[in-house]
Amino acid sequence: MNDRVCNMTMVLSVWLAVAVMLTGCATLRRSEARSTEQLLAAAGFVMRPADAAEPQPGLAAMPPYRLESRTKDGKVVYTYADPGACKCLYVGGSKEYSEYQRLRAQRQIADWGTWGLWW
Repeated sequence: MNDRVCNMTMVLSVWLAVAVMLTGCATLRRSEARSTEQLLAAAGFVMRPADAAEPQPGLAAMPPYRLESRTKDGKVVYTYADPGACKCLYVGGSKEYSEYQRLRAQRQIADWGTWGLWW
């Protein structure tokens, strides 16, 4: 009986550890998405909500939390879909994308400065 209780406790502990790790991963992913969305907005990308009155075409089909480039009418258009929290689409052109890259590099340098050379 003791072995059975011990095994059951071990199995439950493993499942609990897995659940905690998965929750942590989801939290990190959402935090990264929020950070990216802040940079996109600061770079001039336009946020378009996908509400019921005017749904964005293909929002559900777009890869979530990834900046994608497409060509439309001979111009490059960058899109970033967030089907989770805001259910929106960020849209920008080459100018906004260049500014996003600049801001992202600045943030990476600032983050590096926090940890220093030894991290």
